[in-house]
Amino acid sequence: MDIERIDLNLLVVFSTIFSEGGITPAGKKLHLSQSAVSHSLSRLREAFDDPLFVRSGQVMQPTPIARNLYQRVQPLLSNLKQTLNDFSSFDPALSERSFTIGVREPVESVVLPVIVTSLLEIAPQIRISTVRLDRGNLESDLKAGVFDVAIDVLQPLSGSVRHSKLQDDDLVVVARKGHPVLAQSASLDLQRFLRLEHIQVSGRRAGRGIEDIELNRLGHERNIRVRCQNINAALSVVATSDLVVSAGYAYAHEAVRDAKLVVLPFPIEVPSLSLFLYWHQNVDSDPASLWFRDFITEVFQRNISEQSGPD
Repeated sequence: MDIERIDLNLLVVFSTIFSEGGITPAGKKLHLSQSAVSHSLSRLREAFDDPLFVRSGQVMQPTPIARNLYQRVQPLLSNLKQTLNDFSSFDPALSERSFTIGVREPVESVVLPVIVTSLLEIAPQIRISTVRLDRGNLESDLKAGVFDVAIDVLQPLSGSVRHSKLQDDDLVVVARKGHPVLAQSASLDLQRFLRLEHIQVSGRRAGRGIEDIELNRLGHERNIRVRCQNINAALSVVATSDLVVSAGYAYAHEAVRDAKLVVLPFPIEVPSLSLFLYWHQNVDSDPASLWFRDFITEVFQRNISEQSGPD
């Protein structure tokens, strides 16, 4: 039988007649007239070359073909109904959906632990993946659905990409406890900062950080001995050497709890390190995407933005 010749709405009528036991109750449930239901049944009988239902007293008894058809069609209709409902509502506690986040490696170490911890509590079946964010392809990747959302610093993108701020983070300096330069004083002024040797953390192959831009404006330049991609790798080096690293406080906060490190305010005023959540306009109204964006925003407000840098 050619499916293109069958009006799939007829299968809904058939399933309702089967479950309700007659044309009249099926019409009431479907809000159709008795003649409309009868007409649909006639078309189905012609298509399957079978009466499908025969009257027995006040009840329409299904034929063997009708029973076989119902067993096959009903699960399909139920799944289709659930699929359509998913587009108009979203229940994270029951959903098995997968979400993908585009993120750069230094940011991943901060955001992933708190996102997953919160997710396991309220959405036990939802799956999360993180993929490396290529800033040059950020807009096209969001549009194509390579990832559902992205988390990064402010980027110049077109109006088709939406964004909202997740957090402002203070820049701090991290060093090992007992550092010979820092042992002289509990504070860190610019002169002592410039005497230190530094690690720069960046996902780019080259280029200056925001702290270097601000230092250059004052006519200064720090001594960068190591450049790496991962803040955790940098903190491991700092813990066993006299090198220091500058990073957002949120990046260093968890590592400092266990490592023998000290966190100090950055010696000059620099702009806050702001992170933004990005998504494409084509998922603006998608209930699942909307829930996920709200979830990530709430996680940041509760678990990351509440952290404050050192005094």
